[in-house]
Amino acid sequence: MTQPLILHYAPDSASLVIRIVLEELGLPHDLRLVDRTKGDLDRPAYRALHPLGLIPALETPEGAMFETAAILLWLSDRHPEAGLAPAPSAPDRGDFLKWLFFTSTNLHPALLQLFYPERTAGPEAVPALLPLARARVGTCLDALETAAAAKPGWLTPDRPTLLGFYLGMLIRWLASFPPEDQAHVDPRSYPALHAVIAAAERRAAAQRIAQDEGLGPLPFTLSA
Repeated sequence: MTQPLILHYAPDSASLVIRIVLEELGLPHDLRLVDRTKGDLDRPAYRALHPLGLIPALETPEGAMFETAAILLWLSDRHPEAGLAPAPSAPDRGDFLKWLFFTSTNLHPALLQLFYPERTAGPEAVPALLPLARARVGTCLDALETAAAAKPGWLTPDRPTLLGFYLGMLIRWLASFPPEDQAHVDPRSYPALHAVIAAAERRAAAQRIAQDEGLGPLPFTLSA
């Protein structure tokens, strides 16, 4: 029997998009809740799956996977029939890859700096870091808005896409800052991206996972 996929997750963390994609693809999998309050991330067994002790980690028949974008790409490449991303030989594969990794290496880390600035800079440098992180987030969203406005097949409201789900999760977190916080992002300020993530959150898979994690009926556009 093939070893099942096992996702190590925590509610409303970076594992959210992995859960949605697993559900969208209809892939059988087991869940393992990671309790951060009890030090699960630092346990040797978990560090063997993810050397930095971060979420998510996905156990597969080929070994443990970590890094959100890597897991997403691994899943979509093994199920090209779902059309969540261009196939490796598709003409728009390069465009998709550059924007996927643009999101994972620029937007995602800058966003985390807004939530956990002391991890990056130490407490004494937080006041200097926050405006830089906010500016970085704005630059990334502006670029992604321009990309989405062209309605490429890999980032369109017309069908579910890997990047649409991923951006929905990230924009959700930015929208969760209080409106008076300078880090707050109203999804409606980016109409092309808003259309993509609004369509993504209506997918049955997204709705099921949002309900399971208590995220409400508008998990990606909660501030709209």
